[in-house]
Amino acid sequence: MKIVNSTAVIGEDLACKYLIGKGYKIIERNFRKKYQEIDIIAVYGSTLVFIEVKTRRSDSYGSPFEGIASWKVRNLVKLAQLYKLMHPNLPDDMRIDAVGVTFRNDKPEIEHLENISGF
Repeated sequence: MKIVNSTAVIGEDLACKYLIGKGYKIIERNFRKKYQEIDIIAVYGSTLVFIEVKTRRSDSYGSPFEGIASWKVRNLVKLAQLYKLMHPNLPDDMRIDAVGVTFRNDKPEIEHLENISGF
C-alpha cells in the first residue's frame, strides 16, 4: 500500500488550479515509469508542458525550487521525451516548468518558473 503525503497532494491540486487559471489544459497527472514521475502534464497554447511541483510547509529548508536537483531535471527531460514518443499527436514544442507551493500561516503561496531545463 502506497502512503500518500497529503501536503504534496494538496500542493499538486493547488498547482493544477493555478495553471488552469493561467490557461493551461491539464492532460495528465502523476505519469510514472519505473521510479520516475512527472507531476503534471499540460498543454499551453502550442506547447506541451511537463510540470514538477514542490510543496513546502515553511521556508525552514529553503524554497521549493531548491528541492529540485539537477539529476531530477535530467530525469524529467528523459521521461518527457518518452511521454512525447508515446503520444505523437501532442504538440512538438516542449518545456519543463516548476511550480513551488509554500504554506505560510496556512495560506499557500504559489510561484511558477517556466522552462527550468532549457530543453
